[in-house]
Amino acid sequence: MAGIRLHVISPLVLVAVGKCARDPSVFVRKCAANALPKLHELRQEEITSAIEEIVGILLNDRSPGVVGAAAAAFASICPNNFTLIGRNYRNLCQILPDVEEWGQILLIEILLRYVVASHGLVKESIMSSLLCIESSHSEKDVFDVNVALEDNGIPSRTYDSELVNLVSRSYIEGLGEYLTRSSDTNARSSDLNGARFTSGKTNDDVKLLLQCTSPLLWSHNSAVVLAAAGVHWIMSPKEDVKRIVKPLLFILRSSGASKYVVLCNIQVFAKALPHLFVPHYEDFFVSSSDSYQSKALKLEILSSIVTESSISSVFKEFQDYIRDPDRRFAADTVAAIGLCARKLPKMANTCVEGLLALIRQELLTSDIESGNGEADVLIQSIISIKSIIKQDPSCHEKVIIQLFRSLDSIKVPEARVMIIWMVGEYSSVGVKIPRMLTTVLKYLAWCFKSEAVETKLQILNTTIKVLLCAKGGDMWTITRLFSYLLELAECDLNYDVRDRARFFKKLFSHNLCSQVPEETNALQENKDLPLVLVECIFRKQENLAASEPINDRFYLPGSLSQIVLHAAPGYEPLPKPCSSLCDDLGQFSNSIDRTTALGEEWTGSSSNGTDDPDTSGSLDEESGSNYDSQQSIPGLSDNSGTGDSASEGDRNCDPLIQISDAGIACSNENGASHSGFPDLEGMMSKRALESWLDEQPGSSSPSASEQIQVRQSSARISIGNIGRQVKAKSYTLLDPANGNGLKVYYSFSSEASTISPQLVCLETFFENCSSETMSEVTLVDEESHKALDLADLTLATTASSLTSQSDLPTLVPMEEITSLEPGQTMKRILEVRFHHHLLPLKLALHCNGKKLPVKLRPDIGYFIKPVPMDMETFIEMESRLPGMFEYARRWSLVY
Repeated sequence: MAGIRLHVISPLVLVAVGKCARDPSVFVRKCAANALPKLHELRQEEITSAIEEIVGILLNDRSPGVVGAAAAAFASICPNNFTLIGRNYRNLCQILPDVEEWGQILLIEILLRYVVASHGLVKESIMSSLLCIESSHSEKDVFDVNVALEDNGIPSRTYDSELVNLVSRSYIEGLGEYLTRSSDTNARSSDLNGARFTSGKTNDDVKLLLQCTSPLLWSHNSAVVLAAAGVHWIMSPKEDVKRIVKPLLFILRSSGASKYVVLCNIQVFAKALPHLFVPHYEDFFVSSSDSYQSKALKLEILSSIVTESSISSVFKEFQDYIRDPDRRFAADTVAAIGLCARKLPKMANTCVEGLLALIRQELLTSDIESGNGEADVLIQSIISIKSIIKQDPSCHEKVIIQLFRSLDSIKVPEARVMIIWMVGEYSSVGVKIPRMLTTVLKYLAWCFKSEAVETKLQILNTTIKVLLCAKGGDMWTITRLFSYLLELAECDLNYDVRDRARFFKKLFSHNLCSQVPEETNALQENKDLPLVLVECIFRKQENLAASEPINDRFYLPGSLSQIVLHAAPGYEPLPKPCSSLCDDLGQFSNSIDRTTALGEEWTGSSSNGTDDPDTSGSLDEESGSNYDSQQSIPGLSDNSGTGDSASEGDRNCDPLIQISDAGIACSNENGASHSGFPDLEGMMSKRALESWLDEQPGSSSPSASEQIQVRQSSARISIGNIGRQVKAKSYTLLDPANGNGLKVYYSFSSEASTISPQLVCLETFFENCSSETMSEVTLVDEESHKALDLADLTLATTASSLTSQSDLPTLVPMEEITSLEPGQTMKRILEVRFHHHLLPLKLALHCNGKKLPVKLRPDIGYFIKPVPMDMETFIEMESRLPGMFEYARRWSLVY
């Protein structure tokens, strides 16, 4: 029944699901839990609260099968309603080990989100790096764990605080916060304070969550193990995080299907806390049955956890990997050697010697130009050597000279470009390199014509760098070589090379006009503007990589987004710490303010009621009555001296339903009115209300005249403005991730269309969530070509009403938003004609010249039209609607 997508029968299905949720049978209650998400997909606001109530009942169930299905229903219906989890938290933790495996995954995620939203993050966990970075107000502080504990001089408990802070921050920040952090490098890394953290040693809920998930670390289902490991990774104290290592390694060896997923998560753990996996480095050695993706991840993990005690064994493995037939994997191994050398500076010389030997071997024994992947190994070898030299160029002068001498034998353009870059970057290093620069530049000028385009561009850049650092007698020779290279480049077939040559010739026009070294030195001393510009462009940048911020994106452990490295559909980060507590406090303060306002109103009405000469009945009767005129109608207390501020505050506390004595209002029509509401002036007294309810008044023996006066009283019920007290539900038309920073959401408006009653009015809001201005934002209907201009529609409706539904447009053209600034929100009223009460309307959103398809989904509540009928017709139609549990049976007696 729940699979029948009809809004008409949804109330009946909801009643059936509610009864099944209380059924004695476990299977019936489980089916009821599975039916709730299908009911919720109908998007009926009036049954949402009832569905959430049933979810809460099922979460309190004692059967593990029902709880697993209820957790799935909770995750799809109300994932942020942590009140339902708070009522049943201990029961859910105790029953977690007995729930079915796929239900355990959902329930672990729900419990983790509840603990973070209710109690905050744990001070002793890795998430405490957010608190440390905030309290120190410095992103360069190093946050170490037990830094004094060393094994053989190697700090085994240290880690990079910036990387750990980045991982922790990625777990709780959404897409908008990540984009803001990536665009603004000076933005604060965290806005968390000590109030958002709790102690894992004293908080009972945190200890209970860690205790109930510990047995699941050894589950047969690898997804359950990853989910439980994610909880301990985020919430467990740092000294207890090591308990996740052996379960992860166990499923890494036993489950071949999930090996890649496990490695993706271990990769993040090893980068943040390398000491966890240092004793188990042999588990990440590559086997012949591994896929290329698994091999690449294992190499990256090995380069992260390698130490001086294990580097020898790791290098022996790398020597075998380099000889692998898969040359792409061999190139990745060379890159891993470079990472190990940068992490362990003492092993840099050994790594460089091995890489140079590999380059010589590749040049002698391999056919690099055949395209079998040997060129990738050569290029990656030079990249690794380049990264090692960059750490300390003065200690690797001989390595740089060897690379200069190998230029004649290396023919790969990408490799030649990097070596030529080192010629200009390290032209002033040591004593031998400056002496051989003239010879190297002559060789580059000689082979300039036969070089590739990228090599020619790098030769020009390198020559300028050498020219800026040249001294003494080499200045004149290098200047002539530069002039010769510019003449060759101006005649080159490639326009990029020609443009680069003209640009450099214009900058060095003064220097090239003179061939005398003394005049050139004088020009250098004068520091004219072109020369200053050249120095700014080609100045050597030292330690540039160390100053660049890390903007990598990490996702929650065990999630699909961590595997595909982008936010997959349905991914949600952890809630803000203590966000559920803040919401509860906000609602509590609002209720206190409302109660205080009502209390002040009660006091003012009581003081006014004693001085009112027109109040009927005795003082005792009025003091015992719960109905008072000043209480029910705040507008009648204007003469109490509270002023405009009191009336403004009372306006927010207007009751939705007001009961008044119509008889008193009628009697005062001819008399003087004491208030601005003559028909609601006097509220009913206790005697009038009882008479209206056909009950005897409190007096035991009333007189006949009093009975007649009371019987003539009648009551009037007034319904206030419900629109101010009911908040319209908003729907997302376009999210910022798919709209390039543009967010569009809409809600159905109760106001009627001025064009035709067939049109539905929508309040649409356009919000710019990006950092750039958006222009020409509009919504159009491209499928229907019958849309008229707005002016023509207005003119047509004034002349004659639209009687045919086919004459109406699907979407009345909206006013175009010419400009939308960053952070700005603009509102537009759309008038739409839906073709069906269930099918969405396909529209096109134009923004910055781009077209984005969107779907506008209807709400059945705005399609209901009143049908006039008399009482007899109503009773007849009502009789045709049998109840849900009515049935008929026939039976016959056999004698």
